[in-house]
Parts: sequence; C-alpha cells; structure tokens
Amino acid sequence: MKLFVSKYLKYIVLVCAAAAMIFGIYRGEAETVFRKAAAICMECIGIG
Repeated sequence: MKLFVSKYLKYIVLVCAAAAMIFGIYRGEAETVFRKAAAICMECIGIG
C-alpha cells in the first residue's frame, strides 16, 4: 500500500490541480484574479 501511495499520489494531486485550474478558467475566474492582482500591485507602488 505504501508503494502505491508514494508512487501515484503525486500524479493524483497533479491531475486534481489541473482539473481545478481548468474549471476556474472555464468559469472566468482567471480574469478576476489578474484584475485583482494588478490592482494590488498598483497600490503597492503608489499609482492606484
């Protein structure tokens, strides 16, 4: 059992993370994240 967990766990986590990213992009969350990141960055350097 330990061999299975250590051998395949990283691939299972990778597939789950990729699925979550694809789902977020499908819902349009990428644009929201980039917009908020740009606003925070502008505030940090004193422009926004």
